[in-house]
Amino acid sequence: MAFESLSSKLQDVFKQLRGKGKLTEKDVKSALREVKLALLEADVNFKIVKEFVNKVTEKAIGEEVLTGLNPAQQVIKIVNDEMIVLMGATQSQLTFSSKPPTVYLMVGLQGAGKTTTTGKLAGQLRKQGKHPLLVACDVYRPAAIKQLQVVGSTYNIPVFEMGQGNPVEIAEKGIEHAKKNGNDIVIVDTAGRLHINEELMDELVDIKEKVRPQEILLVIDAMTGQDAVNVAESFNEKLGIDGVIVTKLDGDTRGGAALSVRAVTGKPIKYVGMGEKMEDLEPFYPDRMASRILGMGDVLSLIEKAQQVYDDNAAKELEKKMLSQEFNFDDFLNQINQVKKMGPLKDLFKMIPGAGNLKIDEMDIDDNATKGVEAIIQSMTKQERRNPDILNGSRKKRIARGSGRTIQEVNQLLKQFEEMKKMMKMFGDMTKGKKGRFKLPFFQ
Repeated sequence: MAFESLSSKLQDVFKQLRGKGKLTEKDVKSALREVKLALLEADVNFKIVKEFVNKVTEKAIGEEVLTGLNPAQQVIKIVNDEMIVLMGATQSQLTFSSKPPTVYLMVGLQGAGKTTTTGKLAGQLRKQGKHPLLVACDVYRPAAIKQLQVVGSTYNIPVFEMGQGNPVEIAEKGIEHAKKNGNDIVIVDTAGRLHINEELMDELVDIKEKVRPQEILLVIDAMTGQDAVNVAESFNEKLGIDGVIVTKLDGDTRGGAALSVRAVTGKPIKYVGMGEKMEDLEPFYPDRMASRILGMGDVLSLIEKAQQVYDDNAAKELEKKMLSQEFNFDDFLNQINQVKKMGPLKDLFKMIPGAGNLKIDEMDIDDNATKGVEAIIQSMTKQERRNPDILNGSRKKRIARGSGRTIQEVNQLLKQFEEMKKMMKMFGDMTKGKKGRFKLPFFQ
């Protein structure tokens, strides 16, 4: 995952600061040298690192900080605040044209994930009640049009294409098609190159002049590190981009591009790609990203992930079952599947405040750990799942054989399940007579 190394190093620096109690100017400067090295190793632009560290140093060595009640915490807060400013201060959302269709022009080099990102973006806009159309203007790369059609069909988004024609004409005709068919969003997937050249830019400028996009969105690959920042700078100079989408932040990357691109181009990061699924294209929040990097968690993103997979009515029904002790193994199995949809367990744990201190990356958190539990539950009959009290010795033996687990493991699961139900009843009893409804985590 991106920023893992940076996050680990910064947390080690802050741990040393907290351990000192009172801080001297020498302590702060020594810690910030470590911060500087960590940022450089994460492939953050060296000019940006220098400016960042200078700003933090200037604020952190003031008398008010060093003589305060908790100087280490104040220094950490300064680092956090400056990191948020570095990445853009506030979230930058897509803008929409007052007269539809709204046109977005997707640009970038080959291999950055532009076509896939185009489909994901369209899918998310459709979930918001929009009616997007994808326009295939990459007429050079083999199978590019077919790829866009496959991506479009995955998210149930129509694709306009004219084969290997003129990209400028295709873009124009695509917008005409959108107007006739009631599409209020047009996302134009343009051609990329292996590197920036005059031919590519001339074509993109021509398309821009003809379709007058609401926004030009540059897709860059976080895996390319500092080169991604150089690409962003070049595209911005020649095209005038409106925002950036950073892909592959879920990969084994140092993440410096996400920390540098805003400062270098002056243009905001609008989305980051954190995986293969549509919902893994996440709106970029500078404050939340800074919080993740510094090991402070990201509760808001965790809640949003939960809300994406949990149906509100189903959640209320589940809450009612839990508090009345009607919760059964069918419900439990469903909850396991819902949590798995939210992403890898390690990533979810990192969003919990304070989890950064637990060295999550060094912990043995296995996403397959629930498979044994699932196997046991799936080896039960419908009657047994809904009424575990009927599970006698022979039934447990059959379930153990069917799931490939031991009778001890079956008994352990049954015991844990009963303890959980008792806990839910206790919470329910505690809230009786109180105004308002008891809310379970994520069902807020």
